[in-house]
Amino acid sequence: MQYEIKQQDKFKFIEEGEGEPLVLLHGLFGALSNFKGLIEYFRHHNKVIVPMLPLFDLDILHTSVGGLEKFVHKFIEKRNYHNIHLLGNSLGGHVALVHALKHPERLKSIILTGSSGLFENGMGDSYPKRGDYEYIKKKTELTFYDSKTATKELVDEVYEIVNNRIKAIKIIALAKSAIRNNLGEELNQIKQPALLIWGNNDSITPPFVGREFHRLIPNSELHFIDQCGHAPMMERENEFNEILHKFLTKLNQPATVA
Repeated sequence: MQYEIKQQDKFKFIEEGEGEPLVLLHGLFGALSNFKGLIEYFRHHNKVIVPMLPLFDLDILHTSVGGLEKFVHKFIEKRNYHNIHLLGNSLGGHVALVHALKHPERLKSIILTGSSGLFENGMGDSYPKRGDYEYIKKKTELTFYDSKTATKELVDEVYEIVNNRIKAIKIIALAKSAIRNNLGEELNQIKQPALLIWGNNDSITPPFVGREFHRLIPNSELHFIDQCGHAPMMERENEFNEILHKFLTKLNQPATVA
């Protein structure tokens, strides 16, 4: 299904459905296609919003996790969303965490899947290797448990990015910023309920990273999905949606008095 890309001032975004806002933040090589199954399912229950993150549009000084968080904050203020469920995959999870630490007032919950912010394996010291399609294909496949999830369209998107000199420089700047911006000592300040959904076969943010987030974020619950890599909402969308739906439903149930 094709979704209308809306624009308000400098912000481009998708907004589908009605209800409490579910804001989705994609990762470093992410795109709207990452969230198709999630949008299609949750637009019947929530107002699902996907802002286009300006990965390649910020000046080099602000091409950082902090720069992206400022963009997200301004977007949320411009659209005047409240009671937000903020979901991020990979770098998007990192941005969501920084936002929860700096501007928690509009958030109802935070959802992380394969998030950076504590530890992540990069693409390797030789990355990005421009011009080598097979190398990019193999690296893209490493994102998933099932390499077939890395479709030709997805590999082509990554290949186009790393062969564009300016985009490649900005990808490296963002990756370095994510490594520098370790949140280990701050995560205990997050007060919102947090849902962590991790692939049991994630080689980029391995399962121990999910366990460490769970240990450090006070009000968090952790779910692992088997035979699943770094992008559970793509690779195991049914299980992912079921876990998320149960979490959101539970948040909206009135507390029982003992």
